[in-house]
Amino acid sequence: QVQLVESGGGMVQPGGSLRLSCVASGFPLSWYDMSWYRQASGKERELVASITSAGSSTNYADSVKGRFTISRDNAKKTTYLQMNILKPDDTAVYYCNADRTIFGTRYAYWGQGTQVTVSS
Repeated sequence: QVQLVESGGGMVQPGGSLRLSCVASGFPLSWYDMSWYRQASGKERELVASITSAGSSTNYADSVKGRFTISRDNAKKTTYLQMNILKPDDTAVYYCNADRTIFGTRYAYWGQGTQVTVSS
């Protein structure tokens, strides 16, 4: 059974930090690019950060560059999102995504999401 399970969300004051984790099971994580998305209330889901399957390349939304860091440990089947200097605008449900395209067929999996609330 394919599963992505996020954890680490919660409530934090502006300027604080959180680390999100996403544990994969039921598929070979090391074959997949991994991403974190977020969706704020009333807004569309947006890409926050992504990392290639081997971890050799990362990409970030302009709004989080310099504050967030995505990383992965394929041996632990876990992807992380370290979030520093959090702002109220970072408040959203954060989703983990696994993505791979092979021979023209796309395989994509999503976690259930974890809530992050930044408020004083």
